[in-house]
Amino acid sequence: MATTPCNNPLSDILFIKGLRVDTLIGIYDWEKQAEQPLIFDIELSTCLTPSAQSDAIDDTVNYKTVSDDIIEWVKASRFELIETLAEQLCQRIFDRNPKVSEIALTLNKPQAVIAAQAVGLKIRRRRIN
Repeated sequence: MATTPCNNPLSDILFIKGLRVDTLIGIYDWEKQAEQPLIFDIELSTCLTPSAQSDAIDDTVNYKTVSDDIIEWVKASRFELIETLAEQLCQRIFDRNPKVSEIALTLNKPQAVIAAQAVGLKIRRRRIN
């Protein structure tokens, strides 16, 4: 069966919501000693038409593989700023997933400010060809 090309690959989104990774991150001495949670919400823009037609995992972005890679990479990372982690994580996702055209990433650091439910950032990055 021939697949239909995607007219707008930014309109289809696979998402990962509430991905928790405990890691060492921060500028303060206590943050370099004790792991703390980071919570990720990630939207991956990709064309879903080929996988919808073929029902084959190879025609899409495997969110399990992406999630496992994020967990492993973040746990092994040692950044001071969540800004650096987020930027490098987006680049890693692009490098490992050629079908992803854009990433919207929300990163929450719930233990950073005791009086706040969470602090964090939101970034959006588009693949540059």
